[in-house]
Amino acid sequence: MAASLQPACLDLHFAGKHPPPLKHTNATFLRCVSSPNFPEPDSPDANLTKDQRKVVRIAWEKIVRWSRSLRAKAKTDVLERTRKVVVLGGGSFGTAMAAHVAGRKEGLEVNMLVRDSFVCESINKNHHNCKYFPEHKLPENVIATTDAKAALLDADYCLHAVPVQFSSLFLEGISDYVDPGLPFISLSKGLELNTLRMMSQIIPTALKNPRQPFVALSGPSFALELMNNLPTAMVVASKDKKLANAVQQLLASSYLRINTSSDVTGVEIAGALKNVLAIAAGIVDGMQLGNNSMAALVSQGCSEIRWLATKMGAKPTTITGLSGTGDIMLTCFVNLSRNRTVGVRLGSGETLDEILSSMNQVAEGVATAGAVIALAQKYNVKLPVLTAVAKIIDNELTPTKAVLELMSLPQVEEV
Repeated sequence: MAASLQPACLDLHFAGKHPPPLKHTNATFLRCVSSPNFPEPDSPDANLTKDQRKVVRIAWEKIVRWSRSLRAKAKTDVLERTRKVVVLGGGSFGTAMAAHVAGRKEGLEVNMLVRDSFVCESINKNHHNCKYFPEHKLPENVIATTDAKAALLDADYCLHAVPVQFSSLFLEGISDYVDPGLPFISLSKGLELNTLRMMSQIIPTALKNPRQPFVALSGPSFALELMNNLPTAMVVASKDKKLANAVQQLLASSYLRINTSSDVTGVEIAGALKNVLAIAAGIVDGMQLGNNSMAALVSQGCSEIRWLATKMGAKPTTITGLSGTGDIMLTCFVNLSRNRTVGVRLGSGETLDEILSSMNQVAEGVATAGAVIALAQKYNVKLPVLTAVAKIIDNELTPTKAVLELMSLPQVEEV
């Protein structure tokens, strides 16, 4: 009876096999549970066998051949035909995209329409956006102007980078200079507070042209990393497949992957709601509630975004893709996120007024939170986490009380 309780490693000793001296507890455990049929962890046999390595090599070679084949067939006519691109807005992301597009082709004219004359002068004289990227030199074919008519004249594409809450008024002011066939590529993420509209609804309404060509660009992307040419992947969504493919050609490069989608609603709503969830994630971090809490909260938030988005007609696969889960992960977990920063500071005890007065960029999630709750009521969807964020922003709920309430919700079955 006593012998049957001995660990397997002692059986090896009794059989005349003496294992080498054990260096630490984990090694002892591994050898105790190992079977003679399994190689020791430090043995060459523990790596892939020759046949396994061959399978991996063949699989990788197939992927490379497939990729090269598609790249060889890729069209470049859109970039070749494009002479001028206008970027509306001189913020961080608008600047990063202006620099990216300008680098796509020598001689391509990229006009940035900015409202700050000091920033305009800085870009044209020194090739720096002194406000957002003072250390990064912009391509010389990036030209800034405060003249909307000059910026929009003969433009082939327009990148809209004005914050959502200011877009309607801004676009109404320049509508006389916008060609009705000019494709608008929206970089702005959020919902208009009073109307609950997304950019795909705001742009044609403000321009008084329901047929204005529209593309939404979204995905996990920080402006700073784009400026540093770090590998990034994004999505362009349009109901016009041909237009989506054209914008893909215009923007895709060796460090920027562009996928296409027809699910404009899914891409836009995910891009708007992730900003609200990022505030919640920041609050958890600011309150130092730990990694378990963070994982639970973000998982719940992802479910809430999926519930509302699908009720609005979005595809579930969009919510789990780059513009959904991909953007959520980046915005919730990385310190460069403006919305997450707002949450961290709220969770640390600062007031919203103190936080916003100290920021020089817009955190769209603050304004979007109230609109999200109105949408939830419209579509009859319960959103506990996103609703709590809205209540905290409105100063009707403290972060501590919100945590207690969320933890006291009924235990439910996963859906």
